[in-house]
This record gives sequence, C-alpha cells and structure tokens, in this order.
Amino acid sequence: MSNDLNILLLLSDEHSFRFLSARESRRGGEPCHTPTLDRLIDQGANCDAAYCQMPLCTPSRMSMLTGRHSHRCGAWGNGSVLSPDLPTMGSHLGRHGYATATVGKMHLGGSLQHAGFGARPYGDFGGPPGHQLDPLDRMADRQGEPGMAMRSRTLDAGVSQIPESLLQEQMVARESLAWLRQHRHRQPDTPWMLMASFSRPHFPLTAPRRFFDRYYPAGVTPPRVARHSSDSADHPMTESAIRGFRTDEIGDQEMLRARAAYFACVDTLDEIIGDFLALLERDGLLDNTLIVYTSDHGELAGEHGLFWKNTWHEAATRVPLIFSLPEHRSGELAATEIAQPVSLADLFPTLCGLSQVPLPPEMDGLDLADAVRGRGCLPLAERPGVICESLSPRWGEGTEFRMIRTADCKYIAFKGCEDLAFDLQADPDELVNLVARATTAAEVSRLDSLRASVLDGFDFDRAEVMRLDSKRLAERFPARVRPRHPNQILRGDGLLVEADSPLYSPDVVSSDPGQDFDDYPG
Repeated sequence: MSNDLNILLLLSDEHSFRFLSARESRRGGEPCHTPTLDRLIDQGANCDAAYCQMPLCTPSRMSMLTGRHSHRCGAWGNGSVLSPDLPTMGSHLGRHGYATATVGKMHLGGSLQHAGFGARPYGDFGGPPGHQLDPLDRMADRQGEPGMAMRSRTLDAGVSQIPESLLQEQMVARESLAWLRQHRHRQPDTPWMLMASFSRPHFPLTAPRRFFDRYYPAGVTPPRVARHSSDSADHPMTESAIRGFRTDEIGDQEMLRARAAYFACVDTLDEIIGDFLALLERDGLLDNTLIVYTSDHGELAGEHGLFWKNTWHEAATRVPLIFSLPEHRSGELAATEIAQPVSLADLFPTLCGLSQVPLPPEMDGLDLADAVRGRGCLPLAERPGVICESLSPRWGEGTEFRMIRTADCKYIAFKGCEDLAFDLQADPDELVNLVARATTAAEVSRLDSLRASVLDGFDFDRAEVMRLDSKRLAERFPARVRPRHPNQILRGDGLLVEADSPLYSPDVVSSDPGQDFDDYPG
C-alpha cells in the first residue's frame, strides 16, 4: 500500500462498546440501532476489546493523539495542555506529506488548540468542551443552581430543543465535507488525514424526538448491573462516584428516561455519520480512504448505580474501534475481528503502519496494521495486556488507579485503596472481586503476577510529582480567549466567531488567531 492512502478518523465522545447493534445481548450488547457502524464492522477489522488510556475526555484524547500512556503525555485531567514538543498523529503525518485537519471537539486546555493539525475550521477553541447546552429553556438556568450540574444530566434527559441542522454533529459533518472538497480543489494530488470529532452520545442526553420515541417508554432496558450487586459496591472509589454524581437520587423512571436518551443519542450520531459517509462516497472521497471509528471513552449509563465515566468498569474504559480499508469495502480483504486487547494508544502507530509512514520514537502503542489486514501480528500476540490509568484524585485521595487488561481478566491497582481483579471470561459484568476471594496459593500467585505487570516501570508517587509539575505547562500557554458558547467557527475573513451566534451580528472571539493561539497553523 502506498502512502497516498487517505485517512478519515471518526471520533465520538462517551460511546460504550455495549451500544452497537452488531454486539448481541449475549456478548453484553444493548438494544440500540447503529446500521452505519454495523456496516463498517461488516466491511472492516473490528477490535472487540479496545480500551482507552484514561476514561476521561481530555486525557484519553491526548493519549490517542500521541500514542502514549496518559502520564507520559501530561494528560491528568480535563483541560490539560498538550505539549507542543510531543509529536501527534496530525503533526507527524503532516511532516510526511499529508494535509491534515481536525473538526469538532478537542477539549484541550490553554492556548494550544490545534494539536499539530494543519487546519481547524470549527470546534471548541476556548477550553470548555463543545457540548451544546440542551434543553435550551432549562440548561442555562441549571448552571446557576447549586449542585445541579450533575443532577441535570439525567433530570433533563429527553427530546432535544435544538434544530437538527444546527446540532454540533451536523456542523462537524458539514465543515468536514467542506474542508475535504476545498482540499481536493487546491491539492488534488496530496493525501489527507481528517479527524471529525463529534460530541454525542456525551451529555446532554437529548436527541431528536424520532430517536427518543424509539426507546421511551417501551424500548429501553434497565441497567445490566444494579447497584449493590457486585463485590466492588462498597469500594471507596465506587462510593465516592455515587456521591459525586448523586445517583442515589435517581428514581427508576428517571433512570429509564436517561438511558433511553443515551440510546437515542447513539442512534442520532449513527445516522449523521451514515449521511456524511454517503456524501463522501458520492463525491469519490472514499475511493482510497481508510475509515476509522472510535470513541474517547465509554459511559456507565446506570450500570453499578453509576452514570458518566472516570472509573475502571468495562462500560467506562472499553470502546468501539473499527478499521475499514478500501480493500475491505471492495471485498479484496475479508472482514475480521481482532480479539486480543488493544488500546487507543495503538491508533497513531497503526495509522502510520497502514499509510507506510515511519513511526516516531517513544510511543507506548503498537502498530496493528498486520492485524487490521487479517494477518498475524506478533507484537500484539506477545503483549501481556493493555494499560488504562486515572492518576488524579478525582474520587478522593488514594483512588488513583492503574489497570491492566489481559486476554481473560483485568487487574486494577490503586494508590491507597484495596486492589480489584475480575475474570472477564467467567464474570463479564465484574461482580466477583478475585483479590478479596483468593484463597489458594495459585490464586494469590496469579494476582501477584498481574499486580507486578500493571506496576512494571511505574510509581504512583512519581506520577503525582509529574502531575504537579504539569501545571507549569498550563502557566506557559494560558488560554487567551473566553467564548460564551461551546463551539466556534473560523470565518473566511480570519475572524474566529461564536458558531451559535447570529451570522450577521457575530460574537467575535478572536480578531487575530495568530496572536491568540501559540500553535495557530494558518
């Protein structure tokens, strides 16, 4: 394969692996409707056990962009600043002949808002994530109510009040298409790499009525795992997360309505992506294009009595990851499933491998190109497991964790809490904590080996020093713009304006992007 392969990366936000209609209920699937993504699975390589590096937006994205574990790329929490010294998939492919662009949500902190990509026509340039507040008549008021930021996520779940044409996902699709058409006009012989980054199915849990009515009230299922049904129900991290999100206050009907809205958000995104791909195919823009779909992390959606993410559970850490090559879609390559655990840190080196671009040094991820093509991949077969970590004390001191997912189990080592381990073959819902129940010498020895693997070359105290040191980067590259709305658009005259403000009376965010953003490429 020559290096003129185009790359389309479709990135969603908070899409759990469970919510694909191609995944049967016996394999942990939920009854959503995703024909577009199902078709990519049928015409591609589906990674059945893909994990994020940290189950939180900004850190996961930074790890994915750099191919490094979160603590090695300065990804500690939402709003972290991505160092300009680190190569990203955007900057690296750009140096090797690609025209690169990112459209939509990035959720990066400070004045470094382009992550090495050559263009960014639309997105959340101000630091706060690009999720449109919805319902329009309640969300603004909710922001000022003490303690309502979390409760509103399920209380206000339901039908969207935003016109469909103005949804963030529609804007991402349209601006992505516009950039691709413009690129073909200006540089028809230059390969391209585009990351289209959508906000759904992340909160707010609202969707067009036709999707919401598909599930509520009759088509939604209760959470797979109820609260207090697992050995980890009284773990300090679980208890703190339940308090933090006030999930004990969520009644049965509110729970079902919020889950129905999440299902509907998944369906909405699938339809928009399907329409987007149909336009690209009509215009011949998929003829030599690798399509990748993934998400930055999952969503608990009520499992274990929890919403949101930022925990070690499968629903929070495990995500869809699909590669569809032109050869897959033409029938030259058969569809395949990659069963071994992989990570989002593998994405960057895999894009390099598939496009025949040399790999940058010091990445933690692996090149999965051979596995994507249905061949043996020795480095993948020899890897003991994939790492996921959360190294900020979001749920209290000591709840920082590092997790390894092996072929059949996961082990979670905590900085100051009891460790957890689960046999995912026998116990896919993570009900039985092997650490608490180990009795034989063989069981204890196996757990000791897993703990040694997850902590190999890693130290919690050293990571904390690194986390505190990272504040210097934020001080070096502070944010210089303060938007009023989630998303902004770069106009043809060079003004960066609020995307959701009136066209002819724009709220100007920046009149000189080259001055306000330290990594502005234009």
